[in-house]
Amino acid sequence: MKKNKMSGARYIAEGAIIAALYVVLTVVSSLFGLSSGVIQFRISEALTILPVFTPAAIPGLFVGCLISNIIAGGVIWDILFGSIATLIGAVGTYLLRKTKVVCTLPPVLSNMVIVPFVLRYAYGVGDAWWFMVVTVGIGEAVCCILLGLLLKKALWKNRYVIFPSSVEDKPQESTKAA
Repeated sequence: MKKNKMSGARYIAEGAIIAALYVVLTVVSSLFGLSSGVIQFRISEALTILPVFTPAAIPGLFVGCLISNIIAGGVIWDILFGSIATLIGAVGTYLLRKTKVVCTLPPVLSNMVIVPFVLRYAYGVGDAWWFMVVTVGIGEAVCCILLGLLLKKALWKNRYVIFPSSVEDKPQESTKAA
């Protein structure tokens, strides 16, 4: 009988490692003034590709974003809704995980819709809403699509080693001698 589910401890460990990576990469982005504001370039958003490899990335990304927004001193609405945008994006990536590029779009779209409202109503940013949609969208597209696809390509060859118990498309080992 083939066991396809990962253990609870492994799931929690993978999620925790992803959350920690998200926090570290967001802090690095913030050192350069890139992780918040109307123009955002969170390197950590490249990690939103990880639900392609493991469902543990979904809570890991959510918790990582939540912690990052708390550390950054965000207001409660940013902490809550910014993290929910990442959660929605991660779930969408997981649901579209069998696609090559489309799986990168959910985090871009969820942040394009939610973050401008947070900027406007939580921080009182007076820029035009469409401008914030475009600037947030460009930052997300660069991080989630460009960097995310580069990360996916880098991990793909070793996906069964890095995420051994959570990849669904793992080929069956042949019992035939070569």
